Amino acid sequence: MDESRDSVPDVELNVSTASQGGHAVVTATGELDLYTAPRLQAALAGLLRGPVDRIVVDLAGVEFCDSTGMNVLLSAMKRIKEQGGSLELAAPRPAVKRILQVTGLDTVFTVTDDAAPALD
Repeated sequence: MDESRDSVPDVELNVSTASQGGHAVVTATGELDLYTAPRLQAALAGLLRGPVDRIVVDLAGVEFCDSTGMNVLLSAMKRIKEQGGSLELAAPRPAVKRILQVTGLDTVFTVTDDAAPALD
């Protein structure tokens, strides 16, 4: 019996995507960390396989983000730039914005205080 699963914190990250034309919005809510980052990574990887030139990641609902989460975002940004596109972070909460500032990633990512644009 694998008892290590009992020690994994019960944190949730919900990820939804919407795309129209070459634009996509990824909305994440919850905590973005070692345990939940693969969910966001899978959503971004799926979009990067398609014809997308702009991804906006809506972080308004993300309460916490650790280095694993930042690495997922950095990796996706690198891949979309290689394809000639862009990745933006929208409406990060103060705690996430602070991580971006402390790590210097606020100068690497395009970060907007506005909510992600709605796609019809």
